[in-house]
Amino acid sequence: MRTASILLFVVVTGTGGEICLTHAMKLLGEVHDFRPRAIVSFVLRALCVGWLWFAVLLMTASFFSFLVMLAWFPVSFVIPATSLAYVAGAIGAKIFLGEQLNGTRWAGIALICVGVGMAWVDDLPASLHYPSAIEIVRWAILALALGPLFYYLIGIYSAWRFFRVAHCASEQTPFAKDSAPAISVLKPIRGLDPGAYENFASFCHQNYPKFEILFAVNDANDPAVPVVQKLIAEFPERRIQLVVVAERLGANVKVSNLCRLVREARHDLLVITDSDVRVEPGYLQSVATMFRDPRVGGVTALYRGQDNMQFVAAMDCVGSSAAFCGAALVARELEGLKFMMGSTMATTKERLAEIGGFEAMVDLHSDDYELGRRIAARGHRIELLPEPVWMAFPSLTLGAYLRHELRWAIGIRNIRPGGHFGMLFTHGLPWAIAAACVAPSALVASAYLAAYLVLRFAMAWTVGAWGLNDPVLRRRIWLLPLRDLLSFFVWLASFAINRIEWRGSTFTLEKGRMIPIAPRAGRTS
Repeated sequence: MRTASILLFVVVTGTGGEICLTHAMKLLGEVHDFRPRAIVSFVLRALCVGWLWFAVLLMTASFFSFLVMLAWFPVSFVIPATSLAYVAGAIGAKIFLGEQLNGTRWAGIALICVGVGMAWVDDLPASLHYPSAIEIVRWAILALALGPLFYYLIGIYSAWRFFRVAHCASEQTPFAKDSAPAISVLKPIRGLDPGAYENFASFCHQNYPKFEILFAVNDANDPAVPVVQKLIAEFPERRIQLVVVAERLGANVKVSNLCRLVREARHDLLVITDSDVRVEPGYLQSVATMFRDPRVGGVTALYRGQDNMQFVAAMDCVGSSAAFCGAALVARELEGLKFMMGSTMATTKERLAEIGGFEAMVDLHSDDYELGRRIAARGHRIELLPEPVWMAFPSLTLGAYLRHELRWAIGIRNIRPGGHFGMLFTHGLPWAIAAACVAPSALVASAYLAAYLVLRFAMAWTVGAWGLNDPVLRRRIWLLPLRDLLSFFVWLASFAINRIEWRGSTFTLEKGRMIPIAPRAGRTS
């Protein structure tokens, strides 16, 4: 037991330190200037990076633990055994740094594991014993159950880093009337969301000098049409246009409609939002401000829920604020944003043209993710607005909620299979329960369960209550464990299903591409 414990500590701290150090160096960038003054400047910048200090702390702990192992065991055992750090490093780089491992590297990892196993079998020190299969499984579960706890800590830190700056950036210097870039707001809609009129009207109340709002529907009899016509009548000073789109360019009707709206848009700066989004009067001002930086190619936004007392809707809102927005902040901290969210997709016609326009995405399921990924792949930055938007969560049955979550999970698995699998280590509740079941004592079991509760609620509060100022999460945060449990089973189910129902049609997904499934013809007698 002593041997397994110290070996696990050496491997985990050493690998964690190397991953944190790699992330710190990526944040600092490459060194091209080797003059003494430039090197000193680089070192001073490095000393201000928190990830570097965290890496030093972990690697120091690993080094002294390694010395302890050398004092306890023969070097012929210690060196091969600690080679497991190479295996942990490769797997950690894939999960946390997004590195790709080909078949050759996986084969090398397997050979290292075989070599370590042979070193253990051959001439084991007398103080060691062969652990039973039950012991191996127990310690593996206890070790892996630490993963979600580290994720929650990173989530708390990432939210603190973003919101401490975002809260101070709420007061922005407005554009002069003549210098403000004109904006086209594009809204593909279908049906009516809760508070649809108020959601649409919030864009008409913008404190911004020049913008237009373009709506698109596929059916002139869509129930949203009278609402848009009411807006046109009540806000004659705004340029509001309703477009009925007859053509359908691909499986994703929303993206097909966006192709038409981009052609109708008069202005270069495009702001696209889902129909259930409501914004504050300074929203467009905030979006335009982000594009003052020429390196920015896209802007997106976090979101908070409008008050809805319905139980399932509240659970959906709590999960979105605490889990989805939290994951976005972690991604931003670790590798920078490489995606957008439907709450806000802002870019320019020039950047859109670089990636082939929306026409290149008319068959894709996760168009918001794909838009951000393609813009980021061209070397442009994706930024988050400092202020979240409001989102209307409709009243749902539990079955409808689970189907919606499953559709989203299947979509993520198709576009990011590695990242989707890595979500296993964000599900803290099942890991805490598993660790409690195999823990060697009641004290250890209680520690795992308590750590989950404390860190999970701390991350949720930091992201949703303090950061987003989400009123629903503040009152319903107690729903979080239930939502986490359901989310884990949805994640498991997403590996077995590849068919989704979306807006009345059925599709299968192949690498994120939607393949329509024709309804079965009725039997004839």
